[in-house]
Amino acid sequence: MLNLRLLLGLGVALLMAGPAWAQRMALPDPPPVAAQAYVLFDATTGSVLATQNPSQPVEPASLTKLMSAYLVFDALRAGRVKLTDRFPISERAARMPGSRMLAPQGERVSVEDLLKGMIVQSANDATIALAEGVAGSVESFVERMNRQAQALGLRHTRYMNPEGFTAAGHITTADDLATLSRRLLQDFPEYAGFYAIQRWRYPGTPAANETNRNLLLFRDPTVDGLKTGFTQAAGFCVVATARRHFPALGEGADGERRLIAVVLGASSDNARAAEAQKLLNWGYTATEVVRLFAPGQAVARPPIWQGKLSEVALGLPQGIMVNVPTGQARQLRTELVRYDPILAPKQRGELLGSLRVFNARNELVAEIPLQVLETVPEAGLWGRFWGALRLWLQ
Repeated sequence: MLNLRLLLGLGVALLMAGPAWAQRMALPDPPPVAAQAYVLFDATTGSVLATQNPSQPVEPASLTKLMSAYLVFDALRAGRVKLTDRFPISERAARMPGSRMLAPQGERVSVEDLLKGMIVQSANDATIALAEGVAGSVESFVERMNRQAQALGLRHTRYMNPEGFTAAGHITTADDLATLSRRLLQDFPEYAGFYAIQRWRYPGTPAANETNRNLLLFRDPTVDGLKTGFTQAAGFCVVATARRHFPALGEGADGERRLIAVVLGASSDNARAAEAQKLLNWGYTATEVVRLFAPGQAVARPPIWQGKLSEVALGLPQGIMVNVPTGQARQLRTELVRYDPILAPKQRGELLGSLRVFNARNELVAEIPLQVLETVPEAGLWGRFWGALRLWLQ
């Protein structure tokens, strides 16, 4: 049974990194990875499991197309375009070098086929056609890419084009790519299936470029994406993601665990696949997930003063899960840290306190910021007076 001990304090340290929380783990060393940089990220818990040079600026090559797809998916979600809409293949698109779907200039191609071309074939002509169709011009599309990068917290990413060709200032990091990949899957799950397509080609074009370059789609049935990239400057790169079943500790906790492996600057197509597979296998075997609290379950209900309710529920809408070394799931203890006294009003979603998780060696595994689960309005004049008096007497 997990032991919950309440710590009263005047302040609270909320350690956050975007949508994830800070996690410090004493894990086994990851295997050696022959790459310039890598990140292994657990998208289920929001935790980084292993890294090498995660903030080193690198060229993204065709991993750039992850952001291009994000913008197209966003346009589809908003109803600005439909999968059945047809965009023309402009002269600029038709003249793109590198990997192409080879639709003739002037032909109008459905958004669905252009997406398949961009994702499965890494087609540069399809990418340009999508950029022009969604934003009116490539330049406007690139502006949107950079605005979206800022909105997602990709602090070290700058785009100069939508397809990923080498250009001055066109950079990203392994950390940013892990964040982008998680958000892509989280924000647009209805389109994630595009990344699992093994083979596709545009009707009437040669079959030589129909095979998805993500070799793990053919080697590991749990892998369902995401994207590869290559330029001379970037080397061979891949963002590989897999879903595997996990029996997490906690009531009703069985589910799927998604890991994302970002491998940048490998020496070959086979090498990037092998190194990504190595990281995924290590992540699933060396670590496990513990569900401490179910979605929406209150971690605690401390008293609140001068409110219409006497207690405030603290927790997270998505629940609380953490990573631990395999075999240590039942050795955790938790501590609740909160402001005291808590005064109304408090709005749903407002950060208020944190949950600290420790392992058997009393090492801090994670510090998870907690939210107010239910709004607590301020009491009326008499209620506020009475609450203030009780608090003063206490």
